[in-house]
Amino acid sequence: MLRDWIERAAAAHGEDVYLADARGTATLTYTQLLDVARDIELRLERAGLPAGARIGVRLTELLDYAAALVAIIAAGRVAVPLDPDAPDADTERSMAIAGTTAMVTPGLGFDLLDEGAAAMAPPPAVGGIFMSTSGTTGVPKGILLHEEQLMHVAASVVEAHRLTRADRGYCSLPLFHANAQIVGVLATLSAGAYLAVDRKFSFGRIGFWEVIAEHRITWINAVPAIITILSLDPPAAVPAGLRFVRSASAPLPVAALHAFESAVGVPVVETYGMTEAASMITANPVDGPRKPGSVGRPAGSQVRVEAASGGDAATGEIGQVKICGAGVIRAYASGGRPGVIDADGWLDTSDLGYLDADGYLFLVGRSDDVINRGGEKIYPRDIEEILVAQPGVRSVAVIGLPDALLGERPVAYIVPAQPGLRAEALATLAAELRAACESRLSPSRQPSDFRFMEQLPLGPTGKISSRMLKDLVAAQT
Repeated sequence: MLRDWIERAAAAHGEDVYLADARGTATLTYTQLLDVARDIELRLERAGLPAGARIGVRLTELLDYAAALVAIIAAGRVAVPLDPDAPDADTERSMAIAGTTAMVTPGLGFDLLDEGAAAMAPPPAVGGIFMSTSGTTGVPKGILLHEEQLMHVAASVVEAHRLTRADRGYCSLPLFHANAQIVGVLATLSAGAYLAVDRKFSFGRIGFWEVIAEHRITWINAVPAIITILSLDPPAAVPAGLRFVRSASAPLPVAALHAFESAVGVPVVETYGMTEAASMITANPVDGPRKPGSVGRPAGSQVRVEAASGGDAATGEIGQVKICGAGVIRAYASGGRPGVIDADGWLDTSDLGYLDADGYLFLVGRSDDVINRGGEKIYPRDIEEILVAQPGVRSVAVIGLPDALLGERPVAYIVPAQPGLRAEALATLAAELRAACESRLSPSRQPSDFRFMEQLPLGPTGKISSRMLKDLVAAQT
């Protein structure tokens, strides 16, 4: 169990630093982590909060937040990670979905949410993490990841990325999301390694690459937006020892991957995950063939692509991506569309993709993002890959807008690489992008319009949100 990981690390190398504030001086050793775990377990018992009780975490101090998550799980309770900056209404909604009975307070104490909270009928006696997500449909879904699932995926991350005690990771992704919790915090614990946690990605007062050098980082946990920004401003000298940059949370454009590797000289390891699978599902090998445009091979999970007929899709045939395995939920704790998980435990990810002859998974888009133009299915990523590779483009999203004749039409929303362009320059760029699409795409798949924005709407992990973009466009029409 997770407590065993903590105790073994404390006994073997207790004075080694487990967590460090990337831009401060605070650290947490493995011995201190064990002390926190013991103290929190005692406090939970004194508060009368039973095994399986759901405890909200909404701390502003990074190391306290991460330590509380680990300690609550190790004590057999369920941590409910919350965004410290979220509006109170959103927080209350998430707490209600989870059935939260207490909150961690600064100093790692606990406040009961009401006097009868500890006496309430206890939930199933299992430790873990509970997260609520609206997904792409806006329908609230409750996801309970059990301790065993979390440990399985964390160990799979260690194996896939060849992490050892000598590794030193950097993570600026939010601690209230599965990626940072499992790929960052728990995988580092599994490896007995070192993790520098940052409040957010920023060149800031202390430059990013200076932070990487100062902490002697060997791997960076990132998202495509971060990788794109870093490729535009590479360091004069890459910090020694940096092995790879991990990309997750959204498909990484091939052009962005090549631009980063060319500018920085460090390999990018593209991966694929989702909260319902405790984060990681597939990963490109660190020490094997990495295929640009692919999210890699299964890592701790099973993956199949289902054809429209219901059977397995042929090699290279686009179909519905389904997953199962020790890290994948077998049911939603609440919400979730009916039939998303079948009787055999296969979860429909709502992603579309295909497997090549070597078992590498390639994603082409979300099933609800596919544009139906007069009966022809158009995958936005096919268009986005062409556009983002063009000079003058920083980021792009293609969505389907209503068309009176054909039902839908693809429209491209572009963030120029150079801000503040005049109308004439934007018109020239639009003409260049149109010409690029005309040379690579059939007429029906070409965007009907190119529209420019200062920025595209992003989710908390830096992923471009097509749903938010569609809502924004609808509100403006």
